[in-house]
Amino acid sequence: MPSNARSSHSNLDQILRLEVPVVVRLGERGMTVSEVVALVPGAIIELPKPADSELDLMVNNKPIGQGVAVKVGENFGIKVTFIGDLSERIKAMGALTLTVTEAVDGNASDLADRLLSGQAA
Repeated sequence: MPSNARSSHSNLDQILRLEVPVVVRLGERGMTVSEVVALVPGAIIELPKPADSELDLMVNNKPIGQGVAVKVGENFGIKVTFIGDLSERIKAMGALTLTVTEAVDGNASDLADRLLSGQAA
């Protein structure tokens, strides 16, 4: 394996180990500044979403899938019921794109091809 390929593979391995924040969104609602300022412990904020609706699974503030809330021991979890395709998940990590591009010295398209083909998993 040429040294450039080894370096690219090593960089890819490092990139795939990066942690990204994953957010599960229960719902959202707009509030006026005065409503936010008036919040006190015990206040209830009603969300305009049915209680049995699926939750949004998000990366970088972009939805990548959906799921239902589950209990895992004493913690909450999400059981994924829908996940977007791999290219959409990669796009959702747009903030990581610059890091990927810098890390592989211009071989970002090769990296994307390898990720999409499953060779980098």
